[in-house]
Amino acid sequence: MLFADLELARRLERAEAFACAQFAAARSRLFPESGSVFTECAGTTLVFDGVGSPTTQSFGLGLFADPSPDDFAEMERFFFSRGAEVMHEVCPLVGPAVLQALCTRGYTPFEISNVLYQPVVRPESSLSPGIGIRVIEASEAVLWSQLSARGWAHDHPEFEEFCRQAGALIVAREQSACFLATIDGQPGATGSLLLHEGVALFAGAATVPEMRKRGLQSALLEERMRYAHDHGCDLAMMVAEAGSNSQRNAERQGFRVAYTRLKWRLDPAHAA
Repeated sequence: MLFADLELARRLERAEAFACAQFAAARSRLFPESGSVFTECAGTTLVFDGVGSPTTQSFGLGLFADPSPDDFAEMERFFFSRGAEVMHEVCPLVGPAVLQALCTRGYTPFEISNVLYQPVVRPESSLSPGIGIRVIEASEAVLWSQLSARGWAHDHPEFEEFCRQAGALIVAREQSACFLATIDGQPGATGSLLLHEGVALFAGAATVPEMRKRGLQSALLEERMRYAHDHGCDLAMMVAEAGSNSQRNAERQGFRVAYTRLKWRLDPAHAA
């Protein structure tokens, strides 16, 4: 049985850190002028993928080592020197000392997310008639990103341009697979999967508005779970806004909440 403890949190956070670091690495390869880079400080992964990017932040703060004041200062320089705000996505299992340090340095919480998990079990069911799921080829990156952007832009218009640019990067990212769902051959939904040390990170779920409520996301989840099992993963994870439709959909598919994270921000104007 899997327990929502520190060992589990370390596996989950390490997988997400790897996913976002490889996203920045892919951008650096494809667009060297971007300045995208990642590094590590006190067991914390620091990712810069452009000012304002959702992946420009830290991962795993306090889970693998207790950051000292000098460590905090080094992490802050990493972001401030690139013109970005400092953002730490923090698991509550780090304990009160790390949270107190964030408060002392002037950080404020501004975003809440839930990390969900379940054991990987190979699905036995087959796809419904008319539905097809496949892993895309590199040449289909534009198609995948456009479809993903259409699905996301309906609910999150602020991410449309980011999603359009992300397709080629997700396809190019290490240990990443992108899935396309169709109904009667018509593309309608996307999903992605990042594999790292036995953990399968489910992300990229989007369905175009006119093809929603037809079972595409359930089919995508099953096929990605099958792929994860066949590639040696034992643990599945997903991240969702707390209390969102995405969380409810994940729980309907057997995921359960491991812990609730707070994202903390330090604006350069308030730096110590």
